[in-house]
Amino acid sequence: MIEDFISIVVPVYREQENIPLLVDEVAVALADYTYELILVDDGSDDDTFARIIEASEHDAHVQGIQLRRNFGQTAAMSAGFEAARGEYIVYMDGDLQTDPADIPRLLKRLKDDDLDMVNGWRRNRKDSGLSRNFPSRVANALIRRSTKVRMHDYGCPMKLIRSEVAKNLRLYGEQHRFIPAMAALYGARLGEEVVSHRPRRFGESKYGIGRTTRVLVDLLLVMFFQHFTDRPLQLFGSAGLLSFGTGFVIDLWLSLGKLLFDMELAGRPLLQFGSLLIISGVLLFGIGLIMEMQVRIYFGSGERRHYTVRRRVGQMPEAVED
Repeated sequence: MIEDFISIVVPVYREQENIPLLVDEVAVALADYTYELILVDDGSDDDTFARIIEASEHDAHVQGIQLRRNFGQTAAMSAGFEAARGEYIVYMDGDLQTDPADIPRLLKRLKDDDLDMVNGWRRNRKDSGLSRNFPSRVANALIRRSTKVRMHDYGCPMKLIRSEVAKNLRLYGEQHRFIPAMAALYGARLGEEVVSHRPRRFGESKYGIGRTTRVLVDLLLVMFFQHFTDRPLQLFGSAGLLSFGTGFVIDLWLSLGKLLFDMELAGRPLLQFGSLLIISGVLLFGIGLIMEMQVRIYFGSGERRHYTVRRRVGQMPEAVED
């Protein structure tokens, strides 16, 4: 990792017209900084990567990564984060709707407030109200309420993150929208800064209202990571005990009715429902135990920790030999 060096990671898909303009805008915005521009082509079927090659031949700051197929924005972002060498990593889209000129201001905010990540806020969006703004507002409200991480614009394609945080984010599926929540789970100190937003000049948007279902599914996964990733038995065990206890009470009540009052049980759905709850409770508790053992093996191997260290000061004592 190179200090005071900015790595700009830009996933692109079918953005052949925007590549030359993006390279020029970044060069102007960061003329006084040491930086690298990593363009990750997510399996485009047009001349996007050809434009990246041309840009890299004329500008030494430009690097290109071509994925073998369209893996999705999160995968392309992860590939860029892994390749980044800078102390600070900027994530932005390649559609030119976000302005590279905002990067120095985000960096100043991060340094002045000693933050680990600054998330952009598109206060005045220039997108279509129905296809982009409405689902984005709904998603932001759901994520804020569910994760307790207060951000106005989770999906803003302009973020500045310290390298050690960005490289330790484990992102899958559509989780690029949940970067602030995942960074908070890692222990990062977060901030928010208003950024400019411009209308799209070339190409078409790849996002719309159809992504809502995938966002909801990934939100459930992020909530599990936040609360139960290192203690799954608290979730599955509690659900299992509740299910088992409810089923046991139902079947006990029916059994007493049969013994004391000669109640007819044959064909009663409630008896079957109680038995199903008992079996489900045992299975859920067993799943929780298995997952708990896996977690203990994972963290007990010595290679992983369930905590993160932001910085150290002072002289650390050397390990004492037995």
